[in-house]
Amino acid sequence: MINLVNVKNLTKVAMMCATVGLVGCNAVGLGGTASEVKSAVAQLPDSTEQLDKAFAQYSEAFIERFWQLNPTYAVYVGYYKYDDSLPVPNKLKMAKELNVYRAELKALEQFNVDKLSPRYASDYYILKNQLESYIWWYESLKADTWDPSNYNVAGGFGVILNTDYKPLNDRLKTIIKRMENIPAYYEAAINNLTSPTVTHTELAIQQNKGALGLFEGAIKDQVHGSELSAQDKADFDLALQKTTTAINGYIQHLEQLLPKLKADPKTRDFRIGKKLYDKKFELDIFSGYTAKQLFDKAVSEKSRVHKEMAKIADTLWPKYFPNKTAPSDSLIKIKTLIDHISVKHVKRDEFVSSIREQIPELEAFVMEHNLITMDKDKPLVVRETPKYQRGFAGASINAPGPYDAEANTYYNVTPLDNMDDEGAESYLREYNHWLLQVLNIHEAVPGHYTQLVHSNKSKSLVKAIFGNGAMVEGWAVYTERMMLEEGYGDFEPELWLMYYKWNLRVIMNSILDYSIQVLGIDEKQAMDMMVNQAFQEPAEAQGKWRRATLSQVQLTSYFTGYSEIYQLREELKEATGDKFSLVDFHNQFLSYGSAPVPIIRKLMFDDYVASHK
Repeated sequence: MINLVNVKNLTKVAMMCATVGLVGCNAVGLGGTASEVKSAVAQLPDSTEQLDKAFAQYSEAFIERFWQLNPTYAVYVGYYKYDDSLPVPNKLKMAKELNVYRAELKALEQFNVDKLSPRYASDYYILKNQLESYIWWYESLKADTWDPSNYNVAGGFGVILNTDYKPLNDRLKTIIKRMENIPAYYEAAINNLTSPTVTHTELAIQQNKGALGLFEGAIKDQVHGSELSAQDKADFDLALQKTTTAINGYIQHLEQLLPKLKADPKTRDFRIGKKLYDKKFELDIFSGYTAKQLFDKAVSEKSRVHKEMAKIADTLWPKYFPNKTAPSDSLIKIKTLIDHISVKHVKRDEFVSSIREQIPELEAFVMEHNLITMDKDKPLVVRETPKYQRGFAGASINAPGPYDAEANTYYNVTPLDNMDDEGAESYLREYNHWLLQVLNIHEAVPGHYTQLVHSNKSKSLVKAIFGNGAMVEGWAVYTERMMLEEGYGDFEPELWLMYYKWNLRVIMNSILDYSIQVLGIDEKQAMDMMVNQAFQEPAEAQGKWRRATLSQVQLTSYFTGYSEIYQLREELKEATGDKFSLVDFHNQFLSYGSAPVPIIRKLMFDDYVASHK
């Protein structure tokens, strides 16, 4: 995932000196000490304008070096300069990367953030958070030693194959070149994994089988059907043989290891514990809350939502059960009603196509009600989830980055092909007539798809590249409630009941994640929470349990971001009164890229109030 560049030979401060036109500013490379870099930065004029200019040049150079370190991530955001590079994740490379990130952090900290303008100060904090996160990942979390699913080469190859950033033949040659390091890549993966968990091993087996299918299927078909020379095709066939051997070897290694891991009581638990969890929450979420504060807030919000659902259930009960007395227990009453109406859902073989058909309806509502500026020139393509990406979430978005913003955004929907009839029915009841609409709001319009189109237009490349998960997921959750508040669905009580069920899932995500990773609850307890307190179908709850065993903290991003965005909106409403404009709020909020919500709040609050008096 991450490549190495020897930054000790780079002269960042020299570049800054040349940029601002200073006389007598000595160039100091990153091989120098932090104090030497600080001394050079100190020679800059004590003015915000000049410091901003220097920081802008520094961050631009940092990003270029970052792509050399992370060529696969670069491909995902549309930066293809290093597209033929597949780094080998061996211990030497990772040790060098750690040293690079430490040096970058020291250099960054030489800037006096208090003297930077808000725009660049916010970029400073985002870069600092990113560097601290990478360092902590290597030094403390050490997921490279226990998470086999970290090792999967398919993603970058899939982007190169499916994105028309250069002629197909050139992309195929890039793929052939990139395949050279696959055997060494998987050899390093096996060597790194000293204490794999059971759940991450199972996921790695599943997803790498999907990766195998990508090379033996779509890539092979494209190469053999292309206009490449006979020699190029022969080179590919040789590379394919080595690739399949390497991936199969990795899969077989994990399949042989799995029974031993399950039988050994000393096998590492997938739970990371309170100390690591608290720090991961702090670094990943970038919130005004601590992990425990967010957990407590979620528990309180769960109670509030239960009361709102009970009110709706009282209204709907006579409609659906005119001759039946309602249960005295409100949770049983809510669950009975939800179970009864959830039979209204699409057919199994129409699941993907029904989602595709609904997107234009959402776009029309957003534009007719002037909720957010929409860019109709940025295509959204609904497709079946590629097999190498399956096994984590049923629906997701693959969006182009700021460097290739004109490329397609893919709405990945996993078909129900591999489910038995009972499992498919449970899944469809979960994503019933009403919840499927909420899902599409979240994933597509005006959720992830719309937000990421705006993010790619951000004036700050730092904010567009280093997206904050809580802001991205929080925005998608926020739009669900906002759309219903603005009249989507004509205030149908069934839709609101299902929305609250969906929102309860968001709330429960935070409760569940903390309860599993920190408090140590087991699968039975988790299933009870999801099925009986959040009214989830067993298939959905089972999938969420699996997801909670494979990730840490990420499940809290939805509720955290949603809470902070909604609170910001309500405070701006109060501050501006009848001058408040929802479309202005949305457009301005999204203009800051995928920055953490606390940073966006700091950037926009006073400006928005001043412009809406």
